[in-house]
Amino acid sequence: MQTKRHTYLPFTFRPEDLLGREPIVPDLQNAFHRIRHRNILITGASGTIGGELAAQVCAFAPARVILVDQAETALYERDYQLKQQFPATHITCLIANITDARRMADLFSKNKIDIIFHAAAYKHVPFMERHPYEAIQTNVFGTAILADLAVSRGVSQFVYISTDKAVRPAGIMGATKRFGELYLQYLSRQHQARTQFTITRFGNVLGSNGSFLIRFAQQIREGGPVTVTHPEAERFLMTVTEACQLVLLAAAQSNGSEVLSFDMGKPVRIASVARDMIRLAGMEPDRDIPIVFTGLRAGEKLTEELHTGENGSSTFGQLRTAPFASPAHRCMRASLEALQKALDSGEPQQMVSVLKMVIPEYISANSPYEALDVGPGGKVY
Repeated sequence: MQTKRHTYLPFTFRPEDLLGREPIVPDLQNAFHRIRHRNILITGASGTIGGELAAQVCAFAPARVILVDQAETALYERDYQLKQQFPATHITCLIANITDARRMADLFSKNKIDIIFHAAAYKHVPFMERHPYEAIQTNVFGTAILADLAVSRGVSQFVYISTDKAVRPAGIMGATKRFGELYLQYLSRQHQARTQFTITRFGNVLGSNGSFLIRFAQQIREGGPVTVTHPEAERFLMTVTEACQLVLLAAAQSNGSEVLSFDMGKPVRIASVARDMIRLAGMEPDRDIPIVFTGLRAGEKLTEELHTGENGSSTFGQLRTAPFASPAHRCMRASLEALQKALDSGEPQQMVSVLKMVIPEYISANSPYEALDVGPGGKVY
């Protein structure tokens, strides 16, 4: 039996080397003026995006930064790091769950908040396909709780971190993020004078917690094989720094009621990233480190999109903006009630059925919920 040639191989790489394009370096001067002397709330602050965003916000001299997450150890470490790095900044870390309406209401009542960066979410596509209750509870109802409080408490700006997987979603994670987008569009139409809602859409963030980049690096260090879902699977790629800069630009340049994304060039094949990483480790793919294709996982598509075909979109340099769809979904309150009843039932099929009712373009892929897309005569909707 053949043994692996490499049991452990240390190597380093820069995510920027794997983008297939030059990194985006925007001018953030307007973001500095927008954030300076203001009270900022960041949810999901112990995650990769939330943590990097917190560091960049702290560098812009805010009056106060409130960081919220339910992960105790990770938030403790974030609190220590940021206070060491920015000793003059007023930083408050709160262990809290955004789905706890009473806890969130208490937070808003005790703190004057000017801008919310909402990064908290469940994001792993195949994992959320097995946990629809938690995906809906956090990504839909957690977002709705925060957004309603933003309106009632007069928060000036709410920036929502969404994903390309919300565009014509094929899985529960993307569908819940799309539901969140629709709810914010609804609130924007109802309360535009009180709170500006802006949506940012990310591609795959290289180097974020749980990303395929981290998995590939681990597999290469262990001598392989590197597992890729499909030889033609491709994604829009961006770095953690780019992702956070997009969020800051949204705060600085958006007047609300629009979707913002970066021009990330052409999508990149994941298999190509795997081969590039193997070469960066000083080896040859398929000779030194094999690549094994395992098949698309539940809720995954071959390719992703960044736009739903929003009318009136425009491009400024490498930043694309599109106004919210008009008219906004008119039955969002009733849809939330139906979704809550589905959660109360404990039946995943009911939960997903409501998502599909609200988001007709949501067609499941590689999932047991594909059966819900098949109508009479075997017609796929």
